[in-house]
Amino acid sequence: MIISEKQKKLLSILADGEFHSGTELADQVGVTRSAVWKQLSFLTEIGLRHAAVSGRGYRLEKPLELLDHAQIGEFLDEKSRALLASLEIHDQIPSTNSYLNELAHKGAPSGVVCFAEQQTAGKGRRGRCWVSPYGNNIYVSILWRFQQGPAAISALSLAVGVAAIRTLKHYSVPGIGLKWPNDIYCRDKKLGGILIEVSGENQGPCAAVIGLGLNLYLTEEEAESIDQAWTDLSRATGQSRLRRNPLAGQLINNLFAVLDVYESVGIGGYLDEWRRYDCLMNQFAAVFVGHHRYEGVVQGIDDNGLLLMKRPDGTVQSFASGELSFSSPLL
Repeated sequence: MIISEKQKKLLSILADGEFHSGTELADQVGVTRSAVWKQLSFLTEIGLRHAAVSGRGYRLEKPLELLDHAQIGEFLDEKSRALLASLEIHDQIPSTNSYLNELAHKGAPSGVVCFAEQQTAGKGRRGRCWVSPYGNNIYVSILWRFQQGPAAISALSLAVGVAAIRTLKHYSVPGIGLKWPNDIYCRDKKLGGILIEVSGENQGPCAAVIGLGLNLYLTEEEAESIDQAWTDLSRATGQSRLRRNPLAGQLINNLFAVLDVYESVGIGGYLDEWRRYDCLMNQFAAVFVGHHRYEGVVQGIDDNGLLLMKRPDGTVQSFASGELSFSSPLL
């Protein structure tokens, strides 16, 4: 759906989670008082619970911090400002990755950043849908063009994971880790995920869309469809609300810092840092490659970013791709 300017204004007023009278809302938005309720009907459509109480007015069930160009810009460093081609914030979009893939095919340059308050068809690994409630989490994609072919950036998701960890360290998140090849974990539960989609010639320039989803606040109801152990930053840090705009700005800084030099330093520039946060090192796990399942003890990653697994027969097997899951040895 398209949220109108009047509806966006109403939402910005109600975002504080406090009661606002119908008269106040009507005056600030420029509609009649009788039109306020009709204008507010869109809140249900985007999944925001709200209440109307006689004598007190209207309020959201919980406050929101809406993403804002100017506020995000305050937290961008000088390098990021130079690399940023454009910053888009969509109220609702099917998928930030799909949107930037379309722009890439139309010739958009490196450094286009797209945030969404809500995705209706957010992409996860292996065709899964990324749960995307309105205004609570971070859904961002970045378009970046590389002069070398896709093979040269095959381990890029590991470096992007390092950028995410660098950002989260500012928030003193306990027990953060990385699960090969593209998951962000906290105390054995998924906190976020990375999805990179690449287009272009095998031996020539290519375009990568780097998508990152990070859970800040999820209710049990919103997370019902998630089929694995999950957590969010509010649970991990014990803070009921973390400011989204500073986090968004710091993510851009750290992601741009990695993307800008990746072709010159490669995965080698991030191996040591990634290994420090490897949350499956020396643990028994299973790798799914297509319809095949391989079990063994994770031995970390090699210098090319490939997963190393010690199989039950004692051999060490490497994997360039696959879905890695916690497992228990079969007895």
